[in-house]
This record gives sequence, structure tokens and C-alpha cells, in this order.
Amino acid sequence: MKKFEEINLNIRKTSIDDVPLILKFIKELSVFEKMSKEVVATEDTLRETLFGDKPYAQVLIAEIEGKPVGYALYFYNYSTFVGRPGLYIEDVFVSEEYRGQGIGTALFKYCAHIAKENKCVRMEWLVLKWNPARKFYDRMGAKPLDEWVVYRLTGDALDKMADL
Repeated sequence: MKKFEEINLNIRKTSIDDVPLILKFIKELSVFEKMSKEVVATEDTLRETLFGDKPYAQVLIAEIEGKPVGYALYFYNYSTFVGRPGLYIEDVFVSEEYRGQGIGTALFKYCAHIAKENKCVRMEWLVLKWNPARKFYDRMGAKPLDEWVVYRLTGDALDKMADL
């Protein structure tokens, strides 16, 4: 495995010009996760929600010698119990041919640096049970939260709840 210093890795924040690239990575991730039919995001929705008047998330791009090879998308959440923000990682993805070179580690380290810079007390993310990256997360010291269950309202159920 090559260390990221040896492969000339650069991680940068994105601009509105990166929207097509961000969507490309989202689609690649959806294929990996066997969820490609779930992607309804478009360049227009990404422009609006990531770079519009109220940006909801931030995106980082990992590049080797100027070639985009992965990305991370994160946003802030909040813990009422500790009265501090947390950093929630929605996606970390490295294109298949570049895995095993420390790029995922570098993206997580960059996110951890951002979290500490912004006084976050934790970083959190969800992972599919079958994803082999779970071994990587265990090695970095992350712990699964078995006592918590994720609930989600979408579609008609969300519409019905909003009408209450």
C-alpha cells in the first residue's frame, strides 16, 4: 500500500464548478452500494443545496496529480447532551482502482481536522452491514452504536407528518 504522501495526494474543498464531478462520484457510490436506482439528485439540485443561498453540506475532493479519485460529503449536527456540534459524514468514497492507497484514511483525517477546528465533539456516519470498510472503521477506533436504531420518514409518510 502506498502512503498518500508518496502518491501526491491533494484534498481540496469544492466549488460550484465541481457539481458535475460530485454527481459522478455520487453515482459511482450508488453502484458500489447497489442502490443506483435510488439516485435522483441532479446537477441543479446539487448546485442549489451545496452552493446556493443556504448550503446544507460541504464536499471535499481527493486528487492524485490533479485527477479526482474520491470525495467526502459532510455536514454538522448537534448534541444537546454535550451542547456541542458534531460532524456527520454522509459519504466517503474512493474510486475502485485507487482503493488501498490511504486515500480514504486521508479523507477521514481531513474531516477529523475540520471537526476539531469547529469544536465538534464527534464524527458519525452510517455504513451498510455488508460493507468491507467496516474493518477499516474498526481499525481507526470507531465504534458501532448497537443500541441506536435509525428511523426515517420519506415520501407519503413525511408528507402526512408535515400536514399534522
